[in-house]
Amino acid sequence: MPPTGEGRPVPPLLGRQEECAALDALLGTVRDGLSGALVLVGEPGIGKTRLLDFAAAQAPDVLVARVVGMEAETQLGFAGLHRLLLPFLDRTPALPAPQRAALGAAFGMVAGPPPDRFLVGLAALTLLSDVAVERPLLCLVDDVHWLDRETVEVLAFIGRRLQADGIGMVLGTRDEQPVGQVLAGLPVLALHGLAAPDARRLLLETGGTVAPGAVERVIEETGGNPLALLELGGEQITGPLSPAPLPVGPRMEAHFLRRVRTLPADTQTLLLLISAASTGDPGELWQAATDLGVGLDAAEAAVAAGILTQRDRLAFRHPLIRSAVYGGAVTADRRRVHLALADAAGPGSDQRIWHLAEAAPGLDEDVAAQLERASERAGSRGGYAAQAMYLSRSAAMTPDRQSRTRRLVAAAQAHFLIGDAVKAQTVLTQLTSDPDTPVGRASVQRLRASIASMFGQVKVAASMLLTAIGEAAPHDERLARDMAFDALTAALITREHTAGTTLEEFCRAIRAMPWQVSDRSPVTDRLVEACTVRITEGHVRALPLMRAAVAALCTDDLVQAGMPISFVGCFAAEESWDDRGFRAVAERILMLSRERGGLHAVNDTLKALASCELYAGRFDLAEAYFGEAQEIDRAMGIPEGPAHRVELLAWQGRVEETRAAAAVAINDWGGGFGVATMANHAHYTLCLLELSLGNYPEALASILRACRGDLPGEGNRMLPDVVEAGVRAGDRASAEAAYARLANQAEATATPWALGLLARAGALLAGDEHAEPLYQQAIARLNETLIVTELARAHLLYGEWLRRRKRRADARVQLRTAYDMFTAMGAAGFAERTRVELLATGEQARRRDPRTEHDLTPQERQVAGLAADGVTNAEIATRLYITASTVEYHLNKVFRKLGVTSRRQLGAALRTDA
Repeated sequence: MPPTGEGRPVPPLLGRQEECAALDALLGTVRDGLSGALVLVGEPGIGKTRLLDFAAAQAPDVLVARVVGMEAETQLGFAGLHRLLLPFLDRTPALPAPQRAALGAAFGMVAGPPPDRFLVGLAALTLLSDVAVERPLLCLVDDVHWLDRETVEVLAFIGRRLQADGIGMVLGTRDEQPVGQVLAGLPVLALHGLAAPDARRLLLETGGTVAPGAVERVIEETGGNPLALLELGGEQITGPLSPAPLPVGPRMEAHFLRRVRTLPADTQTLLLLISAASTGDPGELWQAATDLGVGLDAAEAAVAAGILTQRDRLAFRHPLIRSAVYGGAVTADRRRVHLALADAAGPGSDQRIWHLAEAAPGLDEDVAAQLERASERAGSRGGYAAQAMYLSRSAAMTPDRQSRTRRLVAAAQAHFLIGDAVKAQTVLTQLTSDPDTPVGRASVQRLRASIASMFGQVKVAASMLLTAIGEAAPHDERLARDMAFDALTAALITREHTAGTTLEEFCRAIRAMPWQVSDRSPVTDRLVEACTVRITEGHVRALPLMRAAVAALCTDDLVQAGMPISFVGCFAAEESWDDRGFRAVAERILMLSRERGGLHAVNDTLKALASCELYAGRFDLAEAYFGEAQEIDRAMGIPEGPAHRVELLAWQGRVEETRAAAAVAINDWGGGFGVATMANHAHYTLCLLELSLGNYPEALASILRACRGDLPGEGNRMLPDVVEAGVRAGDRASAEAAYARLANQAEATATPWALGLLARAGALLAGDEHAEPLYQQAIARLNETLIVTELARAHLLYGEWLRRRKRRADARVQLRTAYDMFTAMGAAGFAERTRVELLATGEQARRRDPRTEHDLTPQERQVAGLAADGVTNAEIATRLYITASTVEYHLNKVFRKLGVTSRRQLGAALRTDA
């Protein structure tokens, strides 16, 4: 019999050759210095724990870190992660300062603001990587479905980033939500019942007696579940089975409970204590046992009966036994053990408060208040799931109706903060009435609007909030102003799909509020004023307000940065044609949002920064930002898909993928959820795609669907494309109308971005004697910006114009420049359009896939680019949420592919490669 990780014999595994081979392969990868993760998914008793035992037994040369989820710890944020990392916490002083602070705050070891969950994940990954430098590491985590949510998110974060660290991670979990949702993206191995021959062998080798006529029915009804086979095989079944259902699935708990009931009374009390304990502290457990008059010898009968195992501590042989013991106990006995555990935990402990709540016979304001204080401590550590659970329990124990309402609303807000809108809505349904005060009612309505938005009903948010704003304003102007900002954000997103009002009606209602805005007002107030003026009075009137708001976003104390402020902030920068302001706003908000742990804000801002990198032609960096945002979407339960990165797909010339993603954005997000911004953006990107392919009528049809009326924000970017598509498609009227609107805004704004695109559009409409100076002016102006993609297009259009004037030598200069720029950034469609033009000038341009000369992956190019800029490995690891070992791994591959030997050579090699 092979030894387990604890050196004890275990029976052989039957029928698990494929699963064992997968675990062996993972261990081989780890021994080679690489990494990998695997999620074992299956019903209770299917063999997940046995496979983890097998993995430990196969790894005598590997350091094994093992932890088991505990049902009673689900309310303790980062509790499971703390147990996993506990043997290695002496290494935390070597962590980079931000990671050390985040991990310390998460574990309550240092005071500080709620930590960024992704920074906690990076700290844990860095810590484990540091351990693996000395010896390969295998992390085995069982019963993941009973870990706290924060720990599951960190494990998923680590698992998706294991590359070159000598770390293996195997997670065992039931097929349950939301755990499966959080772990999405990790390799999954689904476990099923044993095949009939293996099931029959296991059943007959258990030592019991099963009559031949009963064997097939047992196998059929158990579905080959190994635990059920072992339990039934141990019985003495000498005759035909009764027609009653066999103890399989939920009935297995009753089967276990019957066995527990045969044990001595003290042993049963000890089992109930273990089932109710919220920590694995044996000192607390035995103190509670002593208080109840239970001696140390009470465990012997349970161990002998196979109910408990005794490794480093007493534990149930199977989680179902724990559930059976706790669920089958009478209420009075459960309260008695919880009270003993509360006393053993000592004063001031959150575990003590939780046990007191479980021991309380009914409503109790004192315990409810203690739970509320515990929730505040959990929130300060970033344990928002624990905060929500404490508040929900506090509300359930609160006798006063208004206090209960307040705590329920706070619990719903905490659930919403972690992205669990379903639980937030469920908690709100427990309200027997809305709060008594106008401010309280407005706060509830604000939360309901936010939940509606999370459920894809953002189009109703503005109208839901408008009435609440008016009700709250006389009593709490700050709350009313904040709700106005929320509602404005929703209305700008939904635009023509806004339900119950229109964008213009909403903005006029906000403009009518008796509020004064000054230079000292919070930046959200100034954004509301700027945007509502833009909608009601036009671009020119709003421009000074927009510019002032963008400047304030770059300098003011953004106390509201925990909310998704980046959408409206970047809207103001885009409306002002301020490319540097756009990037500065996004980078600052991302930094502050990370510091304050606001996932919604981080998510929105990552997508804004991805747009910045698209403008700059750095598609690999855009892909990295989109990837991180998708990770947060997954953690918050937001539907994933390609719609958010549709512009990147268009620039890359991925025709079918772009059209499929655009269809999702237009039909599902726009038509279904009312998110007009995504639908309009998809129409714009379809235009971009068709322009790259030279399909000008199709490009014009797409852009005109998006550019209806005076579309603010992204409408600025669309106007030059309407001009190009209109001129090339022969629809000069559409082109001239778009140019007139563009001229009105660009001349008022007078930034290089605006004036460069105005000159380019003017050149397309101008006669031969005026076009060339305008093309040259466009290139000069766009050279002053960060908008590399539009500069490359200016060179392309100028080159095409020169070729059509038979000035082939001059055309080649512009077209070569455009071709090099497009291929360097990876803009395949425009690169091919440019290559065809170069051929027409008589120059042979080699067709090539952009950025594939040395087959650098996006992350390799990203790491190499940062290294070439002088960023250290540790800084690269922090920025890209990977480990320093993975950075070194990627750099070694880059050096081999590019044929360089030092970081100093990277910059030139990357430029040559491009």
